[in-house]
Amino acid sequence: MAMPPFSPEALLAALGPVRQAPALWLALSGGADSMALLQALGDVREQLPPLKAIHIHHGLHADADKWAAVCNRACAERGIPFHCQRITLTADSNIEQAARDARYQVFARLLGADEVMLLAQHQDDQVETLSLRLLRGTGLRGLAGMPQRRPLGCGELFRPLLNYRRADLQHWLRTRNLTWVEDPANSDPRFARSWLRHQALPMLTRKWPQAPGSLLRLAGHAAEANQLLDELAAEDEAAVRSVSTDPWLRSFAALDLAGVQRLTPPRQRNVLRYWLLQYGCRLPDQRHLQGLQAQLLSAQDRQPHWQLPDARLEISRGSIWLLPASGIPAGEAEPLLDQAQMRLAAGNGRLHQSSARDSLPWPGDWQLRYRQGGELVQLPGRPQKSLKALLQEAQLPAWLRPAIPLIYCDGQLVSIGGRWHTAEYCNRIRHCAWSLVWEPLVGCLED
Repeated sequence: MAMPPFSPEALLAALGPVRQAPALWLALSGGADSMALLQALGDVREQLPPLKAIHIHHGLHADADKWAAVCNRACAERGIPFHCQRITLTADSNIEQAARDARYQVFARLLGADEVMLLAQHQDDQVETLSLRLLRGTGLRGLAGMPQRRPLGCGELFRPLLNYRRADLQHWLRTRNLTWVEDPANSDPRFARSWLRHQALPMLTRKWPQAPGSLLRLAGHAAEANQLLDELAAEDEAAVRSVSTDPWLRSFAALDLAGVQRLTPPRQRNVLRYWLLQYGCRLPDQRHLQGLQAQLLSAQDRQPHWQLPDARLEISRGSIWLLPASGIPAGEAEPLLDQAQMRLAAGNGRLHQSSARDSLPWPGDWQLRYRQGGELVQLPGRPQKSLKALLQEAQLPAWLRPAIPLIYCDGQLVSIGGRWHTAEYCNRIRHCAWSLVWEPLVGCLED
């Protein structure tokens, strides 16, 4: 069935899946596509959640300030809150990819819980994306093209214009006597997408007029096949998911190593891809995924790790653990203050203390420290031993141990993360309703 012509009413119908969001953000470049989306959204905004716009100022062109001003003025005329975010791009051989990555990082940081970022990418963009991915030898997920919606940060990304052509949007703008800005980079053949748009695809469609439609059908077939793979991966992931009973480990995502090893190699790669995607990780390419598979899944007595762009995988105690890219960081020594809840080094969770009077149990120089090596501890009724031996006996993985907060009073170690306490501590705390609890990770992949 043919799509209805582009209009605010058609857009409202396309936005059906996200109309219950607490807020909508529009990624506004000033180009025809996003300006059409801005105008149409403005026409129906009374029927939508609160709307705001974000413009990314890349600083790559002499007219970048003018483009930001155009976007600001267009939003002001429609009473839509506007935010301009400047970004600095480092020297990169692929400036297109660097700019794209920077934009999406801003979007991810900006979105509040369940908020939605609207992107104005359309059908021609989808055809160009598919063509580029084909030339790069993409996998099945890449052949499915840009999804209409996907998770992003604390919210999600939504593309309501994927069924409309660039020409449809520009025609609609002209009928409304609306203008837009033209980025010269969109016509610069030095950039792969521009060369494809202005040279390769026109030549291809002159020979095979049906080519764009065929690519879109291919994307639909790939999306369906990918859905089947995801359903299989979800079953496998549920079967090999590892949930620790240890209070310090249960908040970390993990897979059972032996369970993953029992799967066939294609299903191993499939479940690893799926698992990483569930936690918002960028997927490694096929070559890196096979290397990861070989290193992680052939591990015997070693404790290997694999570094990804935005995560780190560790094997320990029979599980594959998913950690922030920087690992679980320790912090610096600092005074332990009289407060009910303390946020530790970024990615290291929270430390809670509680008592009837919400204060430290006895006067003294209380400090929060981390392992330096050589620490000794004497628990009640037990001989003195090294902290290292205690943590090994508890079967805590090596990647967690440096981040465990150590509580000192007057230079003496009295508590290890609120889990173990020295004899002196226990004697003095006996008549005081006071406790200390460490939660190692608050939120997935906090980094």
